[in-house]
Order: sequence, then structure tokens, then C-alpha cells
Amino acid sequence: MYELIKGANVGLAALSESVDSVIVSLDWTSPTGEGDADVSVLLLDADGKVRSDADFYFYNNPVAPDGSVQLLGKTPTGGGNQDRISFDLTAIPDGVDRIVVAASRYDGAHFGELDDLRMTLADGSGEHLLRFAIEEAGPMSAFLFGEFYRRGGEWKLRAVGQGYESGLAGLATDFGVDIDDGTDGTDDGTDGAAAAEVLEETADGERTQATAPARADDRGQPATGEGVPAPRQPEEAAAPRKPSARPRTARKKVTLPKAARKSLAENDSWKQARLFPVSALKSDRDREMRATSVLLSVMTQIPEFGRRLTAAFGAPAGRMETFTEVSLPHGDNPRRPDGVIRVERAGKLWTALVEAKTNGNPLRAEQVQAYMDLAARRGYEAVITLSNDVALEGSPLVDVRIDGRRKHKVALRHLSWAEVAHQAQLLIRHEGVGNMTHAWLLQELLHYLQHENSGCHGFQNMGSAWVPVRNGIDDETLCQGDPRALEVVESWERLIRQVCLRLGGELGQKVLPVQRSRRGTDPGARRMQGADRLCREGRLQAELRMEGTPGVLAITADLRTGRLRTSLEIPALEHGYPLTGAKRLVRRLAEAPADLHIETLVDGGAGGPRSTLERLRPEPADLLPKNGARITGFRLSLFKGMGGSRGNAESGFIRSVDEAVHRFYATVVAALDRPAPRRAPAAGRSAAE
Repeated sequence: MYELIKGANVGLAALSESVDSVIVSLDWTSPTGEGDADVSVLLLDADGKVRSDADFYFYNNPVAPDGSVQLLGKTPTGGGNQDRISFDLTAIPDGVDRIVVAASRYDGAHFGELDDLRMTLADGSGEHLLRFAIEEAGPMSAFLFGEFYRRGGEWKLRAVGQGYESGLAGLATDFGVDIDDGTDGTDDGTDGAAAAEVLEETADGERTQATAPARADDRGQPATGEGVPAPRQPEEAAAPRKPSARPRTARKKVTLPKAARKSLAENDSWKQARLFPVSALKSDRDREMRATSVLLSVMTQIPEFGRRLTAAFGAPAGRMETFTEVSLPHGDNPRRPDGVIRVERAGKLWTALVEAKTNGNPLRAEQVQAYMDLAARRGYEAVITLSNDVALEGSPLVDVRIDGRRKHKVALRHLSWAEVAHQAQLLIRHEGVGNMTHAWLLQELLHYLQHENSGCHGFQNMGSAWVPVRNGIDDETLCQGDPRALEVVESWERLIRQVCLRLGGELGQKVLPVQRSRRGTDPGARRMQGADRLCREGRLQAELRMEGTPGVLAITADLRTGRLRTSLEIPALEHGYPLTGAKRLVRRLAEAPADLHIETLVDGGAGGPRSTLERLRPEPADLLPKNGARITGFRLSLFKGMGGSRGNAESGFIRSVDEAVHRFYATVVAALDRPAPRRAPAAGRSAAE
């Protein structure tokens, strides 16, 4: 891989022959697992300025109407996040001379608090071409990683590595984004808000409400710091917005209503007619054919959905057509992939073969290898595998050989059915699509995928090693280095990634697994450490970071006791009396389960008082340390019995983890998001409060 240093530049054509479409990845890690940033892109003219505020792309305006820029979102890495951006350089307007790639942080955070800052570039086949590592970012709240620029009809990339203490507002102002100084005599609730609105209507249906670069944040509050948008918050927490001083230019997005309408059926035995029936599915082959056809047909009818699934694979924005059961010549035995996706843009075709599996059927290496060879010979760009399995970082589901002598490279990509359902949920329940017909069509797809007979249920089996490992832990015969322990750890990681997808789809916000590991630790070594810990302690552990939540949600499966623990650490009040903070916490948890365990965290790491919420409701003072130690926070925990079987049955381990996480969020985390109920002032209240 080509290493770029600060200030250096390189022509893209010198790196690869497939650079019409490229993907830029910005990576960072956080020692605490909570640090994050938001990427942004600015298209500049020859004068170094944006042509209009619509040339500024960020999380509320993630896709250019012409498909030239697409923010693909975050994916978890070993200790942090990777944020990816897809560029179709052939679609960049002629008036654009430079493309700036930047990121920003909020609430006083700066990039010096993050580790392993780097930018990588991959070509259309997914091959990594170059890397730019940033040694020292310093106290900068916005950072310019790099920029593309035109020279002699060719695109080049320069490593910039420049920060802005003034944050995204300072960076945006330098490049001509119009920041309103609030001197127009109006008071619309913004604090230095940007004058221009970003279009609501994006090609992949990302957000219903448009937000200008410096408009008030998603909670209706003034944007933090410099008058730029704070990270997205759950829509449920959004306060009513005051009318914008400028008219909106795009039509409103459509989402399905939160509450279902009352059915007109005479009784519960009546089944609603469905576009995609599942009752006739009898065999695995039938399920694979039906699921593939249903998915591919919906992708072509709903551009936002189709592009969302294919953009991450390097597909351009353009006219999409899909096909099933295609016969392709291959010697004496024609090959018949489950599907083909073709995208046309400016007379060029991007083609991917699709190999799908349902239920617990695994992908077969020899079959995928044959499709890779076929795609290379026919000049196709990708092979997409689709199954209930979840791919792990640094661990491909199928090992294939890549012939380096071939000029044409083919990318091998994987998509899980859980990811398909996740994207459908985001669009129809939270972000919106173009019209009600599209919303209904996505709802029919989601109903089909979630039906027990479709075979598209996601990861559902902890593997053959699950029972032997549990037995080995019970009778203390499981030894470190046992390969079965590693299999269980890998299955656990797949399960956690799927839990994140399902919870994120329901909430409409990012839920990502946190991987705490030493700098430079590769995923395989991290899983080996987890396997050794499982052998020593008999526990599986994971952490989830939910957007807008203080802290991370920790999950521990104790195989020795057969119990699951879900917990969250929240900070204590910085000001005020300790008793006031304890009472306020108990009031905020008024609707939480009575068996919620609350533990006081104190300086020095020693354990503080702990009790159940039921006992603390009449006596919040029991949370205060007897020795007067300073309270740093509280740990909230729920415990649940753990399913024993390896599958997703009623008594299965997978279902028990899913239910534990959803119960903790719904009854504890959501309660923390709601305002605390007010108490009437009591006569004679102690002055110590």
C-alpha cells in the first residue's frame, strides 16, 4: 500500500486502473471507546469556494443528487470507527476543481483525544491503494484530512492534515459556506445558524428534515460551539422547530405512521393479503429463489433503498436493473448465479453477481470461487454473497484465490439479511422515502424477511462448539488454546453485531459495538485474547455505543452462573450536593424495573454502596458512601437468565441476549432520556439538599 506523508500528492491513475469510483475511509480509535467524529465533504470551484451551500455534504445531507458523493456511514473497527465516503469521480460537475474531505467533533472535544487517525483510499474493486497516517492532531475540533484536485484532466489526491480550532464553522467559512451572523433582526432560535437550507430530498432518503450547516441541532437546541449541527439525536427527543426564515425547496419525505391503524377484519384469524406470500415455501431452494427475487425487485423500484445497499460495494448512482436465475456461459456447464445487479451511468455498466443462502445454509467456497473467476473473465466488478451469517472484521466468510496476473479485479462483498432488514427499517420508520407506495413496498419486504418461513432471520446459531464449551466451563475442563473457545468468541461477535443492527433499526440511530484493545492489535489477536478470557473466567463480554447515550451499554454472559448482565455507567452531577444527585437519579428511573441494580462509583475504583431500585425509592440516601468519598458516577444493571441452547428458540441463548438488550434499553436507557418527574416542594426540606 502506498504511504502518503503530509503535504504529498499522487495521481490516482498511477495507483490503479479502476479509479472512476473510489472510497475514502477515515479511521480513528478512542481509548475510552466513546470518542467519535462526523465526516463532511465540500466541493470547491477554481477560487477555492463552494458554488452554493448545497455543495456541503454531512450526515443530514449525505448524498449528492447526481450520485457523485455518498456518505456511507460508520462501521466499527478494532478500537473505534471507520467512516466511509464513496466518490464517483466521473459524475463530479465540471465546475468543481477540488473536493475537500474533513471531519469534526463537538461539545468541546478535539482530535488530539483520538488515536490512530488515518485516511485510506480504495479503488472500485475494494483494493486499498494508499494510506495517510496523522501523527499529531492537537486541540483541533475540525480536521481536513485530504483533498482531490484536477490537474491536466486527471484527478490527484493531496494529504493535507490541517486542523481548525474554530471547528467546522471556521472550516466552512473559509470555503465560502454562508454562515448567518443573526443580524437580520429575527430570533428564530438559532445561534449563528447558516443562512441556506440543505435539501431534504436526497437520493437515498437519508433524512426527513433538512438542516443547514449551522442550523439548530436535531433536538431544537442551538448548535453546539460554533453554530454547526451537533451529532444526530433520536427523533423522539426532537422539540418542535420554529418555522425557517427561508422556504424549503424539497418535498417532505414519507414514513409509515408509528401506530398501526385499526384492522377491519372480523376476527384475529383473518390474515392480511401480502404482496410477498410465504405460505407456499417448502424447500431451501424455494426460499433462496423467492428471497433473492423479492429483494432485487424492491431494490430497483425504490432508488433510495437500492443505492443504500450497493453504494458500499462501489456501485455508482444510475439506472439499476436486476435479474434472477441468469444463465452465463462457462465451458460445457453454464453457471447460474442467484441474481445479477447492473447499474448504468453515462454509458458505463457496473455489474455484480449475487449468491444467496437462507436458513442456516453456509456459503460454499468452491461456488463463490467459480463466480469470482466468471466475473473476472466477463469484466464484472463484484460478487455479492448474501446469507444469514454476519461477516467479521478481518475474517472473510469465504476464502477465495485472487489471481494477481489478471488485469481486471473483482471485489468480493458480503451482505447479511439482518443488514437488509436494518436498512429497510431505517427508511420506512425513521428517515423516509419518496412516497407512500415506496413506504408500503418496503414494509412488505420487511414483513417477508421477518416471517418465520422466509429463512431470512439473520444469525441464529452459536455453532457446534457452543455446547462442548459450556460443558467444559461447567466441569472446569476447558483449557486455554482450545480452538472451540475461539469459535464461540467469533459467534459471540457476530451475535453482537446483529443485535446492534436490530436495535439501531428500531431506534433510528447508530448502535455500534465497541472493541477495546491495544493499539495496533489485529482482530484475530483480539479474538484470541477473548477466547483465553472465556477459558479463564467463563464469561463473554461486549460493549455497545448508542448515539446520544451517556456511556456504553455493557453485556456480560456468565456461562458459569447462566446469567446475562446488561449495564450502563452514567456520570454523577458535577455540581450540587451528592444527595440531590441521588434523588434526581431515582426520580428519573421512576418507570424502570424494581429489580434494577444501582451501584455507586467512587474515586479510587473501590466499589461503593449498591442496592436495588425498589429499596432505594424510599431511601435514595443509601447510595451515598459512608466514608464521604467523592461520587464519580453510577452503574445501572439488570440481570436475566441465560438461554441454554445454541439457537434462537424460546430457550435459546441468542434470543435471551436479544431480549436482555432490548429490555434494558426500553426500561432503563429510555427512562434516562425522559425528563425527571417534578416533585412538589416539601415543607421543611433539609438545607443540605
